[in-house]
Amino acid sequence: MINRHHPLPLTQQSRLLRLSRSSLYYEPHPTSERDLRLMGKIDKLHTARPFAGARMLRDMLRLAGEQVGRRHISTLMKKMGIEALYRKPNTSKRHPGHKIYPYLLKGLDINRPNQAWATDITYLPMAKGFAYLTVILDWYSRKVLSFRVSNTMDNSFCLEALEEAIARYGTPEIFNTDQGSQFTSDAFTSTLKEHNIRISMDGKGSWRDNVFVERLWRSVKYEEVYLKAYETVTEARRSIGIYLNFYNRERPHSSLDGIPPDHFYYNNLLPLPMAA
Repeated sequence: MINRHHPLPLTQQSRLLRLSRSSLYYEPHPTSERDLRLMGKIDKLHTARPFAGARMLRDMLRLAGEQVGRRHISTLMKKMGIEALYRKPNTSKRHPGHKIYPYLLKGLDINRPNQAWATDITYLPMAKGFAYLTVILDWYSRKVLSFRVSNTMDNSFCLEALEEAIARYGTPEIFNTDQGSQFTSDAFTSTLKEHNIRISMDGKGSWRDNVFVERLWRSVKYEEVYLKAYETVTEARRSIGIYLNFYNRERPHSSLDGIPPDHFYYNNLLPLPMAA
């Protein structure tokens, strides 16, 4: 998105794109092969046992032959953007200066497509590095409306996914996120407000508030990511796109009586009102 060779100054580009200026000067530090291996193992353990904190993960890794300390595991978990679900499931870190909105989905009967959408971010292990995946999900049908893969966790790739979903499918009545800084940022919430979308956010530490996205991550990890060793972000983006296309169109969904999300979404989509 940022073009360092464009005549327009970087600060003006960041302002137009509603990106943090600090992200312009971020230079990623290389991660050691050992840490990449540990992060891959931590991700698998976290996906299978999301309640496990750093101490439990340390003990589980030691049983698997990895001698690593709790503090180092905590450091890697922060880098990956994960924490034990009973504490705080959000992949991204809360920003103390951003407004937090109330959770609007408790007890709500979700009975039609585009009534409520949700989003989240998850860590993606690769052959020689890592990346992050975000999706926009329709709660009623579990259909993945859009996705983005990025090698950083700034809000730009989350915003791109949101804008694509709106362009392709219209707008939901309610949009639910966690309290991560990507989603509480002015750029993200302003886009929702511009489209008159009601903003809902998970309670702090309430991972069940966004449980359908958490279930999607488990499917994506075990049916796609862990079977591959992506060499590049481009390869990860292409391969995950193929999987999500299968997930939407062909994969039977147990909570939808074996119907794929696409069928459930379109078969229950209300027709648009006729123009006067």
